[in-house]
Amino acid sequence: MSEIQQPQWYVVHTYSGHENKVKATIEKAVKTRGMEDCIKRVIVPTEDVIETTKVKEKVKENGEVKEVIKEKTKVRQRKIYPSYVLIKMIITDESWYIVRNTKGVTGFVGPGSKPVPLTEEEVKFMGIDLDKIGENHVDLEVGETVNVCDGLFKGQSGIVKEIDVKNKMAKVCINASSGNEVSLEIDLKSIERI
Repeated sequence: MSEIQQPQWYVVHTYSGHENKVKATIEKAVKTRGMEDCIKRVIVPTEDVIETTKVKEKVKENGEVKEVIKEKTKVRQRKIYPSYVLIKMIITDESWYIVRNTKGVTGFVGPGSKPVPLTEEEVKFMGIDLDKIGENHVDLEVGETVNVCDGLFKGQSGIVKEIDVKNKMAKVCINASSGNEVSLEIDLKSIERI
């Protein structure tokens, strides 16, 4: 009786800047070949970074034009491990072939050509919550127009007034059906850029 293998995390080295292309290509190959049982997840570990810039704007007050300096906050994602992609998979000849022959992949991390899975300690040491990585993140900045895609105001558009990266929330002002402007605190997952 053969033992059922459990998927494990493997690290794949890629050309610099090709991480997302490699991820998309592998995911497409998995779907086309029906390999969902062998290759479970492909992720590019990222973290949110807040960038604040100062912008000069001209404002008209009491008939006078004044120059005002405002801060703009932008949330972007930075790759935690550039040139690396993590894959949760069961190594078979076919799954190894799909990953190894993906354009942009230079090889599995391990001695020679043999892929070596990450141990539980290594995964913990990396400090990455592998269950949460890969969730949709929104790359937004204050003043940007967004569409609400969840909840009571679904389908409405509004302008981002504040971003709370720590709590993954944004304050968005929308025009309600009554014509009044409504300020909402919305989860970043519930809005999308227009």
